[in-house]
Amino acid sequence: MGAAADGSAGPAAVAGGPGTGADAGPGAVGPQPGPPEGGAATGGAGSRPALAPYRIRPFPRTLPARPATPACPVITDAAAGVAALRELVAGGEVAVLTGAGVSTESGIPDYRGPSGALRRDHAPMTYQQFTADDAARRRYWARSHAGWRFLAAARPNAGHRALARLEQAGLLAGVITQNVDGLHTAAGARSVIELHGNLARVLCADCGDVSPRAELDRRLRAANQGLRLDLLATGVSGAEEPDRGPTPGVRPDGDAALAEAEIARFVMVGCRRCGSGRLEPDVVFFGATVPRERVTAAMAVVERSRLLLVLGSSLTVMSGYRFVLRAAALGIPVAIVNQGRTRADDRAAVLVDAPLGDVLPALAAELAARPAAAAGPTAGAWPRAAG
Repeated sequence: MGAAADGSAGPAAVAGGPGTGADAGPGAVGPQPGPPEGGAATGGAGSRPALAPYRIRPFPRTLPARPATPACPVITDAAAGVAALRELVAGGEVAVLTGAGVSTESGIPDYRGPSGALRRDHAPMTYQQFTADDAARRRYWARSHAGWRFLAAARPNAGHRALARLEQAGLLAGVITQNVDGLHTAAGARSVIELHGNLARVLCADCGDVSPRAELDRRLRAANQGLRLDLLATGVSGAEEPDRGPTPGVRPDGDAALAEAEIARFVMVGCRRCGSGRLEPDVVFFGATVPRERVTAAMAVVERSRLLLVLGSSLTVMSGYRFVLRAAALGIPVAIVNQGRTRADDRAAVLVDAPLGDVLPALAAELAARPAAAAGPTAGAWPRAAG
């Protein structure tokens, strides 16, 4: 289930679950650098290009594989990373884009990090499969039911709390997250755009009812009292054994490798309002597109920012990478903190390859006490674009 398969953020679809939409095909929203029709880019020292309209055009779900040569030295020491980010973030109006790497310290695995789910062999379930095949829906919900307990138990980590502190200090233009775990909001952040939705909500495709996932979990437990949720399929042979560790066999979107025998025994329940069996998680599946109004709102956060700060995402798919392209088109600097290479390494002004739990709390501790208004434009802050 999950959210767009963005490198390491936003649940990419995996073996029983949707992964999530990386905005594929016609009708997706794509960046259009350059001035709007009939207009010209603004000139002069210290100015950014005038805002160009962000138009609709087709683009590939995932960018062509190519190495990104870093545009600046890669900082691997957390303290040095904090120093490099300090004045950029102190200027305020920072748009933050987060991926699954932000939640790994909460016990939720990422996709393309050192132990990411996509380093293993998991084929995504598309939205088309989920909606057209009753067996696929049952498989999805069985595995999701097994994995939900791990996501429900996850708590915000120091990185989530640090971002909330920076927001409270008036330094952020907003947070755009590709994650579907709800941990930014749980940490106290208020201006959060959940690009790929939230697993804590369930939708009925027939009557439109929206219900809490916790309520569905209670109903599923009552209907499946003999189900062994701890029995996971492990290893290439598919051998079954009880789970071990904090999140064994669970992906960022809550999809768990439940044993096939338990999937066959799983009983799905219907909508609480109309009884329909067409329930789906409130997330963007792999093969689906992010709602246009949500993309527009997220793009507006980037367009009014002085800095785009990417945290815990490899930016492998366009769902997240398009925000980097938009920032670059407007002359907005990009800073990246991620463990491992990203698709945008060649576009970054600052690159930090260090644990977010070491970087963000230290950064927030230094900056949250500074009055945002007193910080003003600094050497690391870019002026706003006109308009």
